[in-house]
Amino acid sequence: MNVAVLAGDGIGPEITTQAIKVLEVFKKEGLDLQFEYAPIGGAGFDAYGSPYPEATQNICRKADAVLLGAVGGPQYDNLDRPLRPERGLLAIRKDLNLFANLRPAILYPELANASSLKPEIVAGLDIMIVRELTGDIYFGEPRGIQTNDKGEQEGINTMRYCESEIKRIAHIAFQIAQKRHKKVCSVDKANVLETTELWRQIFTQISKEYPDVELSHMYVDNAAMQLVRAPKQFDVIATGNIFGDILSDEASMLTGSIGMLPSASLNETGKGLYEPSHGSAPDIAGQDKANPLATILSAAMMLRYSFHQEDAAKRIETAVQKVLQAGLRTPDIHEDGCQLVGCNNMGDAVVNAL
Repeated sequence: MNVAVLAGDGIGPEITTQAIKVLEVFKKEGLDLQFEYAPIGGAGFDAYGSPYPEATQNICRKADAVLLGAVGGPQYDNLDRPLRPERGLLAIRKDLNLFANLRPAILYPELANASSLKPEIVAGLDIMIVRELTGDIYFGEPRGIQTNDKGEQEGINTMRYCESEIKRIAHIAFQIAQKRHKKVCSVDKANVLETTELWRQIFTQISKEYPDVELSHMYVDNAAMQLVRAPKQFDVIATGNIFGDILSDEASMLTGSIGMLPSASLNETGKGLYEPSHGSAPDIAGQDKANPLATILSAAMMLRYSFHQEDAAKRIETAVQKVLQAGLRTPDIHEDGCQLVGCNNMGDAVVNAL
């Protein structure tokens, strides 16, 4: 089981170190995990002049899965757009054809008071957001900034999806729902955008192949409101790239902290890139303040989806819950009566719980 480890920038190296520490427990127990390290994002630019260097590409292409920390930092803000760290993320998603992004939003009972909503509204929350990751307005052409025929600068981005792209993400959403509570809510803006009118048509068509799954449709503005009003109505939310980007971050705050949200991005063979949903947090980098739990839970998703090690994945998730039950908290989820710990100690605690 060959894993490419891309620590990236900011807190990336700190949080990936803790996830590897957890995975080493299973390696000692006999799981044949091999790790190969490579730079991405700003670290890729610093080393090779590219946010997704050729050397990193080669390591990622031959790996069975990729574990990534985070990318970005203010020191890279003035680079030309193609050289910025975030372009490394877009490039690896496209390169490995990682079209299905899975973002679970689970509220651990111990963090109910850390949520931005009242405990009675979010207690028991368990949503899976399935976001299409390689199409939509982020990749559509034409794009750019140009001078129009009036002599004004104008920015252009193109929202587009083809039938096959929508079909494959729909199948993923319905198959995941079959293993959960058998409900898919497809989120679009079909009343305004023809792209998402097609999205709605295709989801309705594919739903006929999954008669055991209930399909509903919701406009994205209403979905954003419903996530705050009554989030437990959702099971699987399936949506496009830009809507999924926004809604998954909104959902993260329901769980108490974006530092708790793992993610998986999969291709058609099950190869995946696993990363926390949060960013590089350069303001706390190197201070041992980062929350590594999202990255550790991303490693659990890697064991589940790429390596089919369900028992190992569940053990990690149970260990994380035990640590929270013991009252250990990093600064982002800390509350009165709990023990404040750093990134490294939180990783050690999960290892001890295992």
